[in-house]
Amino acid sequence: MKIKSIILASAVVSAISAFSAQAADTIKIAFIDPLSGPFAATGTNGLREFEFAADTLVNAKGGVLGGQQFVIVPFDNKISPKESLVQLKRAIGEGIQYIAQGNSSGVANALTDAIKKHNKRNPDKPVLFLNYSAVDPALTNAKCNFWHFRFDANADIKMNALTDVIAQEDGIKKIYLIGQDYSFGKAVAAAAVKFLGEKRPDIEIVGNELHPIGKVKDFTPYATKIRASGADAVITGNWGADMVGLGKAIGDTGLDVPIYTYYAAKNGITKTIGASGKNKIRLVHEGNDNPPLNEEITAYYTGFKAKYPDMDITQYRIANTVGMLADAMEKAGSSDPVAVAKALEGMEFKTLNGDILTMRAEDHQAIQPIRISVHTDENVTFDADNSGFGLVTESTVTAADSALPSTCKMDRPS
Repeated sequence: MKIKSIILASAVVSAISAFSAQAADTIKIAFIDPLSGPFAATGTNGLREFEFAADTLVNAKGGVLGGQQFVIVPFDNKISPKESLVQLKRAIGEGIQYIAQGNSSGVANALTDAIKKHNKRNPDKPVLFLNYSAVDPALTNAKCNFWHFRFDANADIKMNALTDVIAQEDGIKKIYLIGQDYSFGKAVAAAAVKFLGEKRPDIEIVGNELHPIGKVKDFTPYATKIRASGADAVITGNWGADMVGLGKAIGDTGLDVPIYTYYAAKNGITKTIGASGKNKIRLVHEGNDNPPLNEEITAYYTGFKAKYPDMDITQYRIANTVGMLADAMEKAGSSDPVAVAKALEGMEFKTLNGDILTMRAEDHQAIQPIRISVHTDENVTFDADNSGFGLVTESTVTAADSALPSTCKMDRPS
């Protein structure tokens, strides 16, 4: 009996040691975004991009810190801030110290507050928030904190670039603003009013409307109202299913004016808009689809499409997030979130497109070139939704010119 007990104890110790060794070989990143409901297509595409970036940019190259592999762990938040906090608690309970989220600034605001509180209460188990797409300006201004890093340009930066383009269009005299009724939609509207007022005070805003997020089944009444307003252009921050619905309704009404957008591409949106949006839909974004800028991005995009034929690279910033995180860990010589956060501050990173992105230390806002692209089927190498239509870059705002000042006052751990 004594020998059997010793053998059993040895087996348990060996199993625990093997598990610990395996765990030590991986660095988990929780992906908290919608994987069900009306915005599931957006969240699922983002998840696949994170997995592909981790496998291609990190794991296939030997991992980080002597061989540790990135593992993306999905958590479905159903686009709910409340559910996101439940999933955050689950992720932390599983020992995950890196949280990636991007869809809905309402969710991001809830997460950044919760992570800040958790880290204050648990300084020995800190968590880092990798915000890859939630662009409420407050997150790197009034609500900035050491634990939050944003890899996308915020709503004000993007609107500043958009309104530079609009300001040059003498034929635009009336603009209609429409967006989702939550923090991001409100931020887009406020930024449009501000920058248009500064650059083109002669432009009349003939509509400034917010609608429930993810609730509208038929956008025809909104599109009809826009057309009746006599607007020469439309600005919207709609994304996901709400952009699909709005884009379809605008096309069906035959509204023939420029539509300036933040997220009117891919995830079914490009296919839905199709020919009705040709040379009308314009998108403000980081990255670049067409023309491809180098062989590296061409290979990356082609590799993703080979693995996921029905998806597209929708957010180049996901690759930037994964790449910068890996570089920061190597620079810090550690995967400890505090050390990694300090390494990220002020870091410069060369993107797959060849752009230089800087993580501004004062507010943890990524500063990078911003592009305005048009929805078209001409000169398209990489189309979207396998539709024949894609984004072709019309103008680029340099990183230096895109940067806006921040009001952030950040407390840092000693």
